[in-house]
Amino acid sequence: MSTHTDADLLALAARLADEAAEIIRTIRARGFETLTKTDSSPVTEADHAAEAHILKGLRTAVPDIPVIAEEEVASGLPGAVSEAYWLVDPLDGTREFAAGRDDFTVNIGLVRNGRAVLGAMALPAYHQLYTGGVGLPAQRRDRNGTSLIHTRVPPAEGLSVLASRHYADDPRLAAYLGERRVASVGNIGSAVKFARVAEGVVDFYPRLGPTMEWDTAAPQAIVEAAGGHVTLLDGSPLLYGKPGWKNPPFVCTGQI
Repeated sequence: MSTHTDADLLALAARLADEAAEIIRTIRARGFETLTKTDSSPVTEADHAAEAHILKGLRTAVPDIPVIAEEEVASGLPGAVSEAYWLVDPLDGTREFAAGRDDFTVNIGLVRNGRAVLGAMALPAYHQLYTGGVGLPAQRRDRNGTSLIHTRVPPAEGLSVLASRHYADDPRLAAYLGERRVASVGNIGSAVKFARVAEGVVDFYPRLGPTMEWDTAAPQAIVEAAGGHVTLLDGSPLLYGKPGWKNPPFVCTGQI
């Protein structure tokens, strides 16, 4: 396998996520067409251009680490589970992007032995880049520079919750929150929710609807590096290499 250190691999993922974010911003500024894939989900030129750039960069720099990427899988190249592999979502939150909203991300995560071990996540519209991993610090880089981030202990008034915009009216959410002391509930799209937990802005992100592994690998590594947790509803770890790359329901938490 690659002789690169995890710090080297994280730096590579961070650079490519940042470059893909610039590609996405450029396409957004000049306009684009939104198409529909066979699974009825949207896709744009930005998805394909960002993914092509990331794949070229990863496969050139570390050709011995396979890459599983959303649009390649959608095109019929499903890939296979191995000891270590990249999971790439070149534009998580295409619905948000196509609607002109700002909550979309670029996710590049590395899985090793079924666990998300490092990740880089760019938020193009916010000019933010989040990174972190096992044994590596959780950081945010923005126009003000780079800073360490960490999850927070919930305030006395209760949990600040973020949930999916797409499932905002899902009755399962209220049932799941149940007896917990909740101060606020917001709804936004994409993996941005993980970033807000990782940096201590909110405390709790329950995901009761479907997601794919490339949606979660990078942000999970970042949240866990920041002191948070991403688990299944029964508290067991969210692992990788599942059939069809599909995740069950999970919860992302800070220090609770």
